[in-house]
Amino acid sequence: MAERAVISVIQYLGSLLAGEVELLRGVRKEMTITKLKPRHKIASQIQDIKTTIREIKEGVDRYGFSTSTSTEHSSTGTSSITKDNMWRDPRLASLFIGDDEVVGIESPKYELISRLVDQNQSQRAVISVVGMGGIGKTTLAKKVYDSQEVVAHFNCKAWITVSQSYKPEELLKKMIKQLSGNNVLPDEGIESLINKLRGYLSEKRHAIVFDDVATFCKETSVDHVHELEALSEEKAWELFCKKTFQLDFEGHCPPELEEVSHAIVRKCQGLPLAIVAIGGLLSTKNKGISEWQKFYGSMNSELERNPELKSISKILLFSYNDLPHHLKSCFLYFGIMPEDYSIKAGRLTRLWIAEGFVEEQNGKTLEEVAEAYLTELIHRRLVQVSETKFVGRVRECRVHDVVREIILSMSKEYSLCQILEEENSSFNGTTRRLSVHMRYCNMDKVMESIGKSPIRSIFLFQEGELPKKPLLGTVAANFKLLKVLDLEDAHLDQLHEEVGNLFLLRYLSIRSTRVEIIPKAIAIEKMKYLQRLNVMASSDNEILDLQYISSSSPPRYLQRLELGGRLEKLPDWILKLQNLVTLRLVGSGLTKSDPLKALQVLPSLVRLVLWDAYDEEQLYFEVGKFQKLKQLDLVGFKGLNSMIIEEGALPLLKDLRIEPSPQLKKVPSGIYHLRNLKALEFVGMPEEFIDRMESKPNQGKDYWIVEHIPDVSLWSRIGKRSYITLIGNLKEYFNRKVENVGVREDKNESQS
Repeated sequence: MAERAVISVIQYLGSLLAGEVELLRGVRKEMTITKLKPRHKIASQIQDIKTTIREIKEGVDRYGFSTSTSTEHSSTGTSSITKDNMWRDPRLASLFIGDDEVVGIESPKYELISRLVDQNQSQRAVISVVGMGGIGKTTLAKKVYDSQEVVAHFNCKAWITVSQSYKPEELLKKMIKQLSGNNVLPDEGIESLINKLRGYLSEKRHAIVFDDVATFCKETSVDHVHELEALSEEKAWELFCKKTFQLDFEGHCPPELEEVSHAIVRKCQGLPLAIVAIGGLLSTKNKGISEWQKFYGSMNSELERNPELKSISKILLFSYNDLPHHLKSCFLYFGIMPEDYSIKAGRLTRLWIAEGFVEEQNGKTLEEVAEAYLTELIHRRLVQVSETKFVGRVRECRVHDVVREIILSMSKEYSLCQILEEENSSFNGTTRRLSVHMRYCNMDKVMESIGKSPIRSIFLFQEGELPKKPLLGTVAANFKLLKVLDLEDAHLDQLHEEVGNLFLLRYLSIRSTRVEIIPKAIAIEKMKYLQRLNVMASSDNEILDLQYISSSSPPRYLQRLELGGRLEKLPDWILKLQNLVTLRLVGSGLTKSDPLKALQVLPSLVRLVLWDAYDEEQLYFEVGKFQKLKQLDLVGFKGLNSMIIEEGALPLLKDLRIEPSPQLKKVPSGIYHLRNLKALEFVGMPEEFIDRMESKPNQGKDYWIVEHIPDVSLWSRIGKRSYITLIGNLKEYFNRKVENVGVREDKNESQS
């Protein structure tokens, strides 16, 4: 039945391209005809269709396609957007803020002014101010634009606000009007407008501000990028007090309100727009401690309910709406996590893959594509980096609290996920994903509310007591269609044998739980559609017993496997995984065999991480083996003194990391044969090894081996816990002095 609804959408897409935007009416009609029952079973599918239609309609508006909608349709449509709120940009408030209301922009303001009025600058300069929505970019730019220095320096200037559905000719007309004061003919073409503008500006110093141009830096040569940072705690407090207490306490917070006020300010996390909106709201409230404490406890609902805070949502929605379709689900996925929760980047991207959010791209693994997704969200300032690994790689990330509230609001609208985080939470059974935050909710009550459901994904974030009833047994019995079961860090003692009946399971994580024994009744080999398996030992001495899995019938679709803990031997069934793409063996301590030699038979392996998996004096890579391997991490081979790579071996390898190998005195010559290698990293190598890698003019004996590699990094260990980077790019480093030094903690980077 659901397929027929989708077919109707596709049919109506044809009429959309012809100029008729009637999709919502058509879908509703088709669903009525087909009598889709019971409706709760397809609620999420309907929401997906509505989301797609909404995005198509937004695209029509954004890119200027002509549509014809009858008066009847307009009057009966389901859209809640009115003409008033469609065109009123909440950022306009930033253009009318007095100097006494602005804090924290003095330094960047004068830096930008000095760049603009630089007498030595004779050519056109392009300066970009970047930062997440609501951080104060428009406010800063307007103060610079209106400054006496800029007004005196330039002959003419213009401020152009760019709408999402802008047309080039309209921008040109606005520029000409503001710069020259002259109007242009309504039907004047782009070429004529460009010539007119060029002629007017040819002999004049001019300053033009384009506000809200999200893709400008990517498409234009920029001379300087100024990234606006969040306010410091001191500046955030100053701004809050100015907005909240300026009328009745002369800008000072009453002593009895300081504690709760600081808590409110911290929740805004330096975002000026959030501080101003919340401060303005609180300025209208009574200054009683009980009312303020109540407000702090209900800030989440205030974000949705209070018109003064709606502007935050609108501005953040600009950033969301600008996302490509494939990033929107990834961004909203942050809503499954508790407030202030930092998630490991590797865990996040693995979940995206299991959920089907990551699209295949030629020549790239799904992990590479997912990492690119995360990188773009970070660059767009929608996601914050909480912690980095070596060489700036993301270890953990999170979203701003205010951003999270917007995500939760949208997730509720789209039925993306139900969050159970309050004391009296209960499951309503109308969503495909369930996230349980046991720190807040009563799990026994949640268990009572759970019935049979078409739910697909369950996440358990637990900081409280274990439920009295067998959680996983109920989950497995009621959610037969489950694809994702993420129990990482949960205080679970055992896996219920019912989990073995989840035949559609793609992702199962019991990492950092108390589970010591996996029941044989679970029979991982029975999970025919399992795509990812992540098992970590609860202690360093625990031995992972995985030999019971039959080598004759392992999970045939398993693509990603991570085993963290001691192994007596490499399980035979691993070598039968024809579709395995990623394998991580962490702390295996293997001594009875050479797993590297055995693993070379895996035909689909793209990424291999051996982290304290075993130790060997010599590693041997044969020609014709590891034909698809692109990334190889060899960590903890402390006895390694020789590494042989035959010509023709590892033909597609792009990324090689060795850390640390104190007995390896010279660079393996076989690296020269790795012509596709793009990044090579050595960590904690002996001094003799480092000397042999020195580049020109004092060229080391082994420099020729790595000269063809674009990015070579070398780290030397100092003390017990920190590393200092010596080389950013090997070809350039040895010709200059050490100017930038990077230090990192020697943490267990495998926990990604």
